[in-house]
Amino acid sequence: MSSGYDRVVQPAAGDEALENHLGGDEAKNYRQYEFDMVAPHVGRSMLEIGSGLGHFAEQFLPRLDRLVVSDFDPYCVEQLEKRFVDRDDISVLQFGLPTDIPLEDKVDTVVMMNVLEHIEDDAEALRSLARVTLPGGRIIIWVPGYMQLYGDFDRKVGHVQRYTPKTLGTTVAKAGLDVEVLKPINFLGGIAWWAAVRRGGVGYPDPRLVKIYDRTVVPLTRLIERFVTPPFGQTVFCVARVPQKR
Repeated sequence: MSSGYDRVVQPAAGDEALENHLGGDEAKNYRQYEFDMVAPHVGRSMLEIGSGLGHFAEQFLPRLDRLVVSDFDPYCVEQLEKRFVDRDDISVLQFGLPTDIPLEDKVDTVVMMNVLEHIEDDAEALRSLARVTLPGGRIIIWVPGYMQLYGDFDRKVGHVQRYTPKTLGTTVAKAGLDVEVLKPINFLGGIAWWAAVRRGGVGYPDPRLVKIYDRTVVPLTRLIERFVTPPFGQTVFCVARVPQKR
């Protein structure tokens, strides 16, 4: 079996990685939005794929008995080891998907935020995760939505594709998983992304525009999505279940 990311180059996810501008200090509301979407589906033991510097995973610690963080990038793994060096309940792994994940005790939840779109064999990547997830456990997937929004930014950060609910659902089913939640989210963000990155020709999000977006568009999006499920979005969100009998 491959060691992961053999045909996809994912940029280092350090402090200056392009994707970090979408959820860094300029986008605190967006980061809270991510957490609030994911948290209700997280159990007591969690493996995060593509942890970067550990900011997102760290938010879950008060509700977890066990946390495993991971990344493919050596810089990130080094930073994760330094960040959690004094925590016996936190493990740090380095691997790329798909692969046999070096995890002896299975977890009840896997979280992968903006990772699957980097992997050419995405169904096999999900199978790798299912093997280390308890029966009935959840794999939470957050991916960029809709190929109409694919542009220079996606190419620069190594995106193989952007998903729709249909294409992500097909991948999840191919991996032998059951869909619990599958929907587009961040409708207004999708429109803003199309206008700025696709039509506007911006190679990557300007941190100043991200800050404005975070203060205005994200709160309005959250309000709207409390009442309606949008037909389209910047992101596709999925909660997949590992079948009880495998």
